Amino acid sequence: MAAKIYHNPKCGTSRNTLEIMRQSGVEPEVIEYLQTPPSRDELVALIAHMGIPVRDLLRQKGTQYEELGLGDPKWTDAELIDQMIAHPILINRPIVVTERGVKLCRPSEAVIELLPNQNIGAFTKEDGQVITGNS
Repeated sequence: MAAKIYHNPKCGTSRNTLEIMRQSGVEPEVIEYLQTPPSRDELVALIAHMGIPVRDLLRQKGTQYEELGLGDPKWTDAELIDQMIAHPILINRPIVVTERGVKLCRPSEAVIELLPNQNIGAFTKEDGQVITGNS
């Protein structure tokens, strides 16, 4: 199965998501989006496929969100996307793309519904929480 993960290796949720995918038998294309950001068209398509509001993809913690005043409702979706393109750290992660759909996988176990083999057994997240996936 072709799969992609828009990944930040410094993010625990992203690392957990990648490992869950691997434990299920999927070896995704790993896109370190801070090094190789999506194009505007790619980002717009990802948001459309996820079916979420643009604001739901904005990361606040550890970003320029407050500094840029992005919480202000004056910002249009197009302007918010422009900000995510200019500052990729504003794109929340991880985003996973599989044949089953596209999803912002927060929490990391949200990826299970996108996997062909959902019976991943027990998986221990970095924080010690154990999750299981069933088919």
